[in-house]
Amino acid sequence: MEKFKTYFLMTALTLLFIWFGGLIGGKVGMIIAFIFAAGMNFYAYYYSDKQVLAHYDAIPVDESNAPGLYDIVRGLTRKANLPMPKLYIIPDPVPNAFATGRDYEHAAVAVTEGLLNLLDEEEIEGVIAHELSHIKHYDILIGTVAATIAGAISMLANFGMFFGGDRDRNFLVDLILMIIMPLAATIIQMSISRSREFEADRGAAEITGHPEWLQSALSKLENYAREGVIHDADPSTAHMFIVNPFSGMGSAIGNLFRTHPTTEERIERLEEIKQELRYRA
Repeated sequence: MEKFKTYFLMTALTLLFIWFGGLIGGKVGMIIAFIFAAGMNFYAYYYSDKQVLAHYDAIPVDESNAPGLYDIVRGLTRKANLPMPKLYIIPDPVPNAFATGRDYEHAAVAVTEGLLNLLDEEEIEGVIAHELSHIKHYDILIGTVAATIAGAISMLANFGMFFGGDRDRNFLVDLILMIIMPLAATIIQMSISRSREFEADRGAAEITGHPEWLQSALSKLENYAREGVIHDADPSTAHMFIVNPFSGMGSAIGNLFRTHPTTEERIERLEEIKQELRYRA
């Protein structure tokens, strides 16, 4: 079911992109947009994980050189009924983490040195369980494709502003579409990311059985994120991290484009889940 939803979203966003290409360039624009979208989806599906890991200088580790981290992940993958992902450590003092990969067999989890130094073992379990939940529900692939298509729509809109097709159309209509379409694509991308963060938090709580571990970790990570930004932080990958790497640079208006729910909201949701788990017990 999760794979079906992933492919459905990829198809829907691709069709949106092709339609927008036709809006700008007619049939030729649709053909060009289709070829471009197919290429972007192919690249995002097969190579986006390698690109983001390389961008953040992630170093692969295993049981021999990171036994504590490896044991935590191995134990959680068994609980989550997932294969062991590849593990990476990012040499950066700012605590954060993300997961990437197109499916279970090609998944990877990366954590910063700062996260390992800041959090205790239970909090690290909460963070890793959150990332494994993303992997289990194919969230990373969905987020990557959504970000790719949203960015492409923005580029296409800029192209259309200067080279837009049929001049018989009302210029005001063209202008509105060029503004609304990229804005809508960005908002959709952000809303997808935010909703899936809540679901990954719930998944982490169910895997560990201890929502308070993730609550504590999120509180620490958010406080630290306000003080520093991970090296080479890129807005196009912000949705991947467990806390927004740009948390300290936000504003009231910018909340519309948040890639994550607020940490306060997430902690409140986890408190509700904690009560649910107690009731089940």
